[in-house]
Amino acid sequence: MDAAEVEFLAEKELVTIIPNFSLDKIYLIGGDLGPFNPGLPVQVPLWLAINLKQRQKCRLLPPEWMDVEKLEKIRDHERKEETFTPMPSLYYMELTKLLLNHASDNIPKADEIRTLIKDVWDTRTAKLRVSADSFVRQQEAHAKLDNLTLMEINTSGAFLTQALNHMYKLRTNLQPSDSAQSQDL
Repeated sequence: MDAAEVEFLAEKELVTIIPNFSLDKIYLIGGDLGPFNPGLPVQVPLWLAINLKQRQKCRLLPPEWMDVEKLEKIRDHERKEETFTPMPSLYYMELTKLLLNHASDNIPKADEIRTLIKDVWDTRTAKLRVSADSFVRQQEAHAKLDNLTLMEINTSGAFLTQALNHMYKLRTNLQPSDSAQSQDL
């Protein structure tokens, strides 16, 4: 899975919009949406919210966790803990990127939020590097990756897979083969 596929999955997350148009309930394969009434909040998938925002048909409300004070607490907690802490959304990075790219005018303190999310991402990426380094040095065979998001796994997955393949090759080359043992007898 690549980053674009992870972003596609993130676009299914529900966000709240305030429409400036009227429309009865719409029936989609993924579920019913609406009704849409001017000034009344309604939850829709992110892909629809972005489409409506681009057509100036709504105002997006940021998710509850997309607040400077809450993100500062999340960042500080992530820095204090050795293990990965649960994120407010499995798609926190993708949601932030999409919302700030398409609706930054609807998000208070957008630049601060962008910086805080980047800090959280950098902290988690550094933890992942340290964990992977420790994993490889200790020649472990498996690891438990709790509280990682799909994008974090996606960005490190190729590296970890290659590291495991190299470790496997090294281990198999270091072990004496059956033919070498039979020659000694």
